Amino acid sequence: MDCYRKFAHIYDELINEDIDYQKWCDKIIDICKQNNIKCHSYLDLACGTGNVTEKVGRFFNEVWAVDLSTDMLVEAEEKMRAQGIKANFVCQDISKLQLNRKFDLITCCLDSTNYLLEEEQLINYFKGVQSSLKDEGLFIFDINSYYKLTEILGNNTFIYDGEEVFYAWENELEDDIVHMYLNFFIRDGQVYSRFDENHMEKAYKEEYIEEILKNIGFNIVGKYDNYICDKINDNTERIVYIVKKNI
Repeated sequence: MDCYRKFAHIYDELINEDIDYQKWCDKIIDICKQNNIKCHSYLDLACGTGNVTEKVGRFFNEVWAVDLSTDMLVEAEEKMRAQGIKANFVCQDISKLQLNRKFDLITCCLDSTNYLLEEEQLINYFKGVQSSLKDEGLFIFDINSYYKLTEILGNNTFIYDGEEVFYAWENELEDDIVHMYLNFFIRDGQVYSRFDENHMEKAYKEEYIEEILKNIGFNIVGKYDNYICDKINDNTERIVYIVKKNI
């Protein structure tokens, strides 16, 4: 994914401003314990720089991570190696998942599911997860809610001004797809270098996601508000799904 080529190197600095990965991962492990999930094999989809992979993976014997960006995978591999965690990294499209093995836990965090813009991609992604999940395994993923993408991000503009990074983030909403245009300025000594990123996320309604999951053969065993609260409301910005296979 070309849009992440330069972004990979500054990703953690930007995202850690808003995401408490430790709380997220503590919740994921708690959910695994509540569902009696064996901590043998773990797969993290769209792993990015490996923030979730590393914190959840330390509880598992075997760790796999998939991402479409080789640059993100390089960052993730270095992070895991620094923590002494062995992992297998695969450059692959999550809507074309083919690993020929099954896992006790599969995660896909930080609204990566919203990047699948077509129904066929979404269906193939869920089918790939189901075929890669053990019968008693657990799949945990989150989405940016329809409310967040259409009302909060929508057609709005955001500015971030940090010590090393400045960016302007402009959004355009069209047919439930948010087009995100980001202009970055990265400080290198007394000089700033500029690069641009373009991203797109699809706003999915809960009913649509849940109908596809049901048709594929998944059972939704839980829904959370941003890895914290159990109750989803009209202003929920991140919806977390916990699903199992119907067997």
